[in-house]
Amino acid sequence: MNPAAALPGIAAALLLACAASAEPAAPAEPAERIVTLSPHLAELAYAAGAGDRLVGTVSWSDYPPAAARLPRIGDAFRLDLEALAMLSPDLVLAWKGGNPDALLKTLEAQGYRVVALAPQSLDEIGEQLARIGRLAGSPAVAEAAADSYRARLAALRAAQAGKRPVSVFYQVSRRPLYTVGGRQLISEIIALCGGRNIFAELKALAPAVGMEAVIARNPEVILTSDAQRGELAAWRRWPGIAAVERGNLFSVDGDQVARPSPRVLDGAAQVCAVLDRARATAPPSP
Repeated sequence: MNPAAALPGIAAALLLACAASAEPAAPAEPAERIVTLSPHLAELAYAAGAGDRLVGTVSWSDYPPAAARLPRIGDAFRLDLEALAMLSPDLVLAWKGGNPDALLKTLEAQGYRVVALAPQSLDEIGEQLARIGRLAGSPAVAEAAADSYRARLAALRAAQAGKRPVSVFYQVSRRPLYTVGGRQLISEIIALCGGRNIFAELKALAPAVGMEAVIARNPEVILTSDAQRGELAAWRRWPGIAAVERGNLFSVDGDQVARPSPRVLDGAAQVCAVLDRARATAPPSP
């Protein structure tokens, strides 16, 4: 069973791999018919000015609204190869570490040009915007989008610099209890906002943890996605946790913090705002 199946809905994106592939040499002509194999790649393609060249994508690709109208060829883990063949793509943008390696090898063996992408950090999202623009023949639009993204990221970092650290537990799901490890993009977002992921030392991208471990680490904030908001009330059974005692149980847009696209900065702004609220609830220093 794919481990992503244990997580609710789009939370499967938390299994994002952290190694980016090298880009193959660009062909003489830009791609005319592009298929994307994850929701965040569809977002990146539109942001890079390549939306008019997208001919298909996978389930959960719902942003921008035009992406929701594209033909579906399966999901990030299982493809309908007949549906893909009918679209006749000359470029398949794949999710390195998310799409199964065996699937990508099958596509390459069938003659598809596959470029597998995955950002290792917030900074690399700008680089991948530019890369997709080069592949799709929209480099000027993509570079402008990348510059805008980089400028906003720099402004967010400057605004958060020097703030008091806040310990954070990010809940991916409650049954079973999953969180994010230190290599996951959400952990970097927490750090950008002056937070400290209490499980940052874990190498797995979406590790399962025990309730006792969360209680022992006593986070000041418990954070989850809007889709999991209803699960936050269960934490009130442990009033000794600082986050519960101070009322710091928050949710943010899960797609915005989990998808490595330009919208991740909207998600980061939400996280920074709730951490500022949490700082205001801290008891005064002695």
